[in-house]
Amino acid sequence: MAGKQAGHQPGRKLGRRDRRGKLRGAVRLAGAALAAAAVAKELRRPKKERTWQGSLGKIPYDFRTPSPKRIKRSFWAPDDSRLFVPRAFGVGWSVNLANVKERGKHFVSQYREIAAGKQPRG
Repeated sequence: MAGKQAGHQPGRKLGRRDRRGKLRGAVRLAGAALAAAAVAKELRRPKKERTWQGSLGKIPYDFRTPSPKRIKRSFWAPDDSRLFVPRAFGVGWSVNLANVKERGKHFVSQYREIAAGKQPRG
């Protein structure tokens, strides 16, 4: 493809793939900036007071070495009603698959009731 340049050309609409790439890059950049801010926050504390876990506003971070228990809990926490739970390592949240499973069961039961001609419960 001689004559075509890589990247965006003026006057050319961005395709879906191009937009996804730009969005993915922006999300990665934001994640790196949040991680850097969290590390900087910990480094500003006196050495004895550093916990390497906390939050930046409402965004949680945890830079402690992850244990198998914490890793499991960041993906499977049946006793936690939240859909998104803090990550075992890093900045942000993980999806609580136990919550997803329960929500799926609820939606399936509602669908079955509707399909059977019954009024769905709550």
